[in-house]
Amino acid sequence: MSHQRPDVDVIVVGAGMAGLSCANRLRHHGAAVLLLEARDRVGGRTAGIEADGEIVDLGGQFIGPGQDRVYALAAEFGVGTVPTHTGGASVLETATGRLRRFRGTVPRLGPAALADVAQARFRLDRLARAVDADAPWRSPDAAALDGQTMRSWIDRTVRTRDGRRFLVLACRAIWACEPSELSLLHALFYVKAAGGLAAVTDFEGGAQQDRLAGGAYGLAVRIAERLEGAIRLNTPVRRIEQDDSGVTVTAEDGTAWRARHAVVAVPPALAARVTYRPPLPAARDNLLQRLPMGSVIKYVVGYPEPFWRRAGLSGVSLSLRGPITMTADSGPPSGRRGVLIAFVNGAPARELAARPAEERRTVLLGALGRLFGPRAATPVSFAERNWNEEAFTRGAYAAVFPPGAWTRLGAAMRVPAGRVHWAGSEVSSRWYGYIDGAVRSGEAAADAVTRAV
Repeated sequence: MSHQRPDVDVIVVGAGMAGLSCANRLRHHGAAVLLLEARDRVGGRTAGIEADGEIVDLGGQFIGPGQDRVYALAAEFGVGTVPTHTGGASVLETATGRLRRFRGTVPRLGPAALADVAQARFRLDRLARAVDADAPWRSPDAAALDGQTMRSWIDRTVRTRDGRRFLVLACRAIWACEPSELSLLHALFYVKAAGGLAAVTDFEGGAQQDRLAGGAYGLAVRIAERLEGAIRLNTPVRRIEQDDSGVTVTAEDGTAWRARHAVVAVPPALAARVTYRPPLPAARDNLLQRLPMGSVIKYVVGYPEPFWRRAGLSGVSLSLRGPITMTADSGPPSGRRGVLIAFVNGAPARELAARPAEERRTVLLGALGRLFGPRAATPVSFAERNWNEEAFTRGAYAAVFPPGAWTRLGAAMRVPAGRVHWAGSEVSSRWYGYIDGAVRSGEAAADAVTRAV
């Protein structure tokens, strides 16, 4: 037993939005906090680059109605919101390369495929309403839902070829994985945690409605500025030991700190790489080993002007041909410059990542040229972020639950291991995988630790 005097009240591991929110809340409660971050920056799965004096997000960026905690946090730090540009038509590229303009969420797939997708959406929403977001494993028919993949559900439910193709594309866009990798129960939990399928998929009225002025990464930087002196960058944590009086957290270089409690606010795949003494409960340890991250490459492509707006296009596109999953307009409302963001998700992301950098650029710009015309293939700036290559993330948007994980091990997801508590978007029962879920988890962990002290 150790009775060494603690250096701080709480050590938070990971300075993403969950860790920053946790530390900020703990400070409000009067706790002494130390925030340890492996990277040379804060922000976690938010990241940014500067373009024309503004921060452009290379990571998570969208927020929308119902995401009350991230809106409140932004207001606390004086960060406004910007509506995502959606004026004009969206574009669908078919598997054969034809372009079809459409409005709304579901593109023009033909009458039979449209009806097929509509009934599939209705069924997903109906199934999701019955899921217990706080305890998915207790949901009606949880074992049966968790025993199948989204792929098997699509094959059984969707009859048209174009309908199945669209549902595969939607799975990549939403969960950044292949339908065969994803538990149906997890997909339904994710929808329930967001308040419905429309909240997940829509721009206007949905989770993609707004952006943060100055970028989501800009909000992370502002929180870090308030926490100045309490953050140590370039400090990967390798070991967490606990006893009856506190925890000892040891960094890669051997430096150790003592606290009454620790909050681990990193993705499950990274939390699994920390050594715990005593070892984590078996269920928690086994769960961490089973949760890979999704696969995403995000591109931010700049132009002198948003020329697609003049052509009557919103900047939103979907591609059944690939490798792009979807695009959106991420430029300023004024239109003084144009910015398209493009996502390559799931298996196409893994395949594209295996190519040389210049070849990836050529492929990506070629795809944008097909979607928006020759001007899209000649940008003035080009940035790529392969989130699976990020050493301290290993993927995005969030951890993917394969079949069986929720029902066999999910009960261990949010339970503290003694004095070690958990945060991160994956811990939240609301807005799992979103910035708001990260903020909620961090604040909830701070409140739990405060009660325990």
